[in-house]
Amino acid sequence: MVQQPTKQDWSGVFTLGLIWGGTFMVVAMALEGYGPVTVATSRTTLGAVMLLILMRLTGRRIPALTPPLIGSIFSIGILSTAVPFMLLSWGQQYVPSAFAGLSMAAIPLMVLPLAHLFSDEPMNLRRLIGVCLGFSGALVLIGPGLAQLGQGTQPLSQLACVTAALCYACSSILTRRCPPIDPMALAALTLLVGAVLLIPIMLLTEGLPSWQGTRPSVALIVLGLVPTAFANLLRVSITRSAGSVFLTLVNYQVPIWSMVFGALVLSEALPLRFYIALAMILTGLAISQWFTLQKMLLRR
Repeated sequence: MVQQPTKQDWSGVFTLGLIWGGTFMVVAMALEGYGPVTVATSRTTLGAVMLLILMRLTGRRIPALTPPLIGSIFSIGILSTAVPFMLLSWGQQYVPSAFAGLSMAAIPLMVLPLAHLFSDEPMNLRRLIGVCLGFSGALVLIGPGLAQLGQGTQPLSQLACVTAALCYACSSILTRRCPPIDPMALAALTLLVGAVLLIPIMLLTEGLPSWQGTRPSVALIVLGLVPTAFANLLRVSITRSAGSVFLTLVNYQVPIWSMVFGALVLSEALPLRFYIALAMILTGLAISQWFTLQKMLLRR
């Protein structure tokens, strides 16, 4: 049963925002020594292995795999791991990590129209205003790139990051429609699907990875263990304790932390449009989820 958020839940949601916000910085570090396919594959494979081990240690079992469940796991695995991890790793070769983090802030806004069309959450005027404002912020973010399509790799890299966000949004809808399954089992199996798809691509294009220095190699390991495996456990714990609505507070933190880490650790130059886009996206997110957030805060 979902309880009112405890101090542990609040510290957990803050930690989760910090971890996921720092993921893009860690990806940038891993790319200093490894190719984008290797980064995506290592993250997916390590995460899958760790979650399968944790399932065994906690006594969880893989459920009976019916055809509908297999279809859901395969679809979610493609759209939540294989494709977005590849797109983000490739895109971050040419755009700041803060840009990738800001792109992810649009995921909840992308989910709303998709949920209206394919789920049981109808769009209303307030949500529509929030979505329009948020997408206007996304246009501010990628606007210069759209004007330069066909002129180098940076505009395509920006689109790759935004497309990754769209993949996550689509996988969110598919997850809601997925047959009943333990959340940790679903995470482990979808990561396993991503690993099975990406390992052959990595071997064909970039070969078997070898140690490429301390910073990129440690970053590669951290990607699989912390934002993929550990963060998923934390997400499940918070959702069971305080509910999925409370978990939406993570969405507000990720773009902020990605910009902080990008500027302070990677010394990335952040143009003014990044801050304008951040304000517009977060405002749109707040408007679209206003009553949900208000209800949650009043329960405290």
